Amino acid sequence: MLRQIIKIDEEKCDGCGLCVSACHEGAIGLVDGKAKLLRDDYCDGLGNCLPVCPTGAISFEEREAAEYNEAEVKRNAEAANAHAAPAAASSELRDILERGEAPVAETLACGCPGTHAAAISRETKQGDGSPASLKQGDGSPAFVAPHDKAEHPANASQLMQWPVQIKLVPPGAPYFNNANLLIAADCAAYAHGNFHNEFMRNKITLIGCPKLDEGDYSAKLTAILRTNNIKSVTVARMSVPCCGGIENAVKNALRDCGKMIPWQSVVIGTDGEIIED
Repeated sequence: MLRQIIKIDEEKCDGCGLCVSACHEGAIGLVDGKAKLLRDDYCDGLGNCLPVCPTGAISFEEREAAEYNEAEVKRNAEAANAHAAPAAASSELRDILERGEAPVAETLACGCPGTHAAAISRETKQGDGSPASLKQGDGSPAFVAPHDKAEHPANASQLMQWPVQIKLVPPGAPYFNNANLLIAADCAAYAHGNFHNEFMRNKITLIGCPKLDEGDYSAKLTAILRTNNIKSVTVARMSVPCCGGIENAVKNALRDCGKMIPWQSVVIGTDGEIIED
């Protein structure tokens, strides 16, 4: 049948994945780093994906296409419910922000230690040389990084907090107060050899992969920026197209948080070289 359906210009597409999240019917997916219309019968022709595309790669066209199959779309959505928790959490977080409430710390039902917020001190001695007493916000002991004889060896970790995954970090964690924030692509630290010293030193570090992680980071990052006094934001992303999603999420959060926060974006090549800052 002849009907209106979306068209994706692969040359303009940067693989950010925002259209994939915006398409509630599951008609769009990322294939080889580019957005692709996977099934004509999943596209309802309403175009929820159009306004989120940062490059204007999506448009409408009228052509012969299979009829929209609402029943099949519903069955597909039900089959994916087991993987929908991150998207549901993001939606709930947006509702909380719209009501002007402060988000609470996020924990898993199992109480997984990997989700417990903790600051990591890089100064383990007080002025008199005795060990410092390091506590988290709830009074429990903080993680303390081990030190070699040198005060700051060249290969020492510069991680200042735990957890580091954007999906796991609680927006109300105390270490965000007066912090300089680094939001980095997962691959960046592996590609750039001196990543800890050049990027992470004296910053709170959050990492994610917009191609592999479900949902969008924008709501979580908005909550962090809105409810904390963030001094600055640095984005460290790879040069591959799909990595543009993490920068777009930061831009959305900076726009929606209601604050003027200085920020910069650094692009790292797959060979580890900084190619843009």
